[in-house]
Amino acid sequence: MIKKFITNLFASNKGKSNAPTAATGSREAKKKQIARAKKPVVHKANSYPAKQHGINPKHIPESARMVTQTLSDAGFDAYVVGGAVRDLMLGHIPKDFDVATNARPEQVLKLFRRARIIGRRFRIVHVMHKRDLIEVTTFRGDNIDDVETDEHGRVLRDNVYGGIESDAKRRDMTINALYYDVKRQVVLDYHGGVPDLRDQVLRIIGEPDTRFREDPVRMLRILRFMAKLDFDVEAHTLDAMNACKDLLRNIPSARLFDETLKFFTTGHAGASMDVLQDHDFTEFLMPVLHEVMGTDRGADWVYAVLEQTDERVAEDKSLSPGFLFASLMWIKVEERWTFHQQQNPSIVALDMAMNEVVHTDDGEVVLTKRFTADMRDIWSLQPRLEKRLPRQVPKLLEHPRFRAGYDFLLLRAQMGHLGDTGLDVANWWGIMYGANGAQRAQMLEELRNAPKSANAEGEGAPKKRRRRKSKSKSSSNANGENGVNGETVADSSTGND
Repeated sequence: MIKKFITNLFASNKGKSNAPTAATGSREAKKKQIARAKKPVVHKANSYPAKQHGINPKHIPESARMVTQTLSDAGFDAYVVGGAVRDLMLGHIPKDFDVATNARPEQVLKLFRRARIIGRRFRIVHVMHKRDLIEVTTFRGDNIDDVETDEHGRVLRDNVYGGIESDAKRRDMTINALYYDVKRQVVLDYHGGVPDLRDQVLRIIGEPDTRFREDPVRMLRILRFMAKLDFDVEAHTLDAMNACKDLLRNIPSARLFDETLKFFTTGHAGASMDVLQDHDFTEFLMPVLHEVMGTDRGADWVYAVLEQTDERVAEDKSLSPGFLFASLMWIKVEERWTFHQQQNPSIVALDMAMNEVVHTDDGEVVLTKRFTADMRDIWSLQPRLEKRLPRQVPKLLEHPRFRAGYDFLLLRAQMGHLGDTGLDVANWWGIMYGANGAQRAQMLEELRNAPKSANAEGEGAPKKRRRRKSKSKSSSNANGENGVNGETVADSSTGND
């Protein structure tokens, strides 16, 4: 049999040309490889060419191109996916670009010099290119039996991989399940996301009740997109949101904190507050804010803060989370401050109020130490800025959080929370902050000579003499002393009769 096999093996070449076959790296092989790459990939999806989806390829950054090209050259599928595709089709320029691929995280890691794997719930790869960060995710599988969940059905770990179809099925909304092939400039749509995008409808993929139990934060994401895009929610999805909102109580506070930042720091904070209030979700996102919004004074204050926040985003100015949360929670702090001042000095009462609001017993508000420190500084500066004690002014101007504390004071004054003289006090600090050394000295001298205000005690005002305990006559007469600094005991105890 072996001889027959050898005979047939070599005999098969008889009669054929003895020209060498194309090597792997030859021009012929490369041409065949290019030809195969140009053939359209068959997917069970609606495919939209460039004329229909309208994405300008020039808006795809070099970093996203590099990542998809590197993965493609290594033999993997790679697509720009999710919010970037959605925003590009709406004519917006995305800030972040995500890539989905069939390569496993370890395989992705080997292809890029500046990359690292992060996440436990679902492992992803962060790829750095110059100053850009591209988030690369592996296609997720749809085998729910292999996914770790808690007693409420919330997904705890989800490192189950699959293909592009299962990955599209696992995404939250139809408008986020769009895949853009950079090389072919084609958008793949598995769940009707393109029609929903045109109709301005938010629709959950799959059974809404089940999807919200897997991850209740999806309800908050839908609300954010309602505010951001001004889209309507499909009726079945909205009904499930109303039925499942209590599931948000099981979400870790750290995730809720991140979602709160996304609601109020992306340029549509006012609209986000409207949506949260209209659909009764504020208490699940931030219970303290829910209490603040329960009064007209609190609601007016919050909307003024959010209006300023949106203006800063529109002007491309930086935002301080510490300042934002200090503002959102201030009315509650002020309420408790007033309460504690009934039996405590003002500064002590404020400290008690801050502790109550920031460190609630039931964990309603969980903030990082850095943000909490910023908030405390801003709040603690308020009574000191209001009083304007001349001896404290130089130190206050050098305080690391002075600017934030001053902006906070100015907002309170503009809202009429500091009485008739509030704006004058706030403007005084603004002028003092921008003044030179000589001008500051002159302003301090004028402040010392100014009459004592109704709510502050200036340094120029006469100081109250400290009372001393009266001595017995026998002790005084025996020692022949009239008291400290030449004052008689009778003088120092005047008014005690």
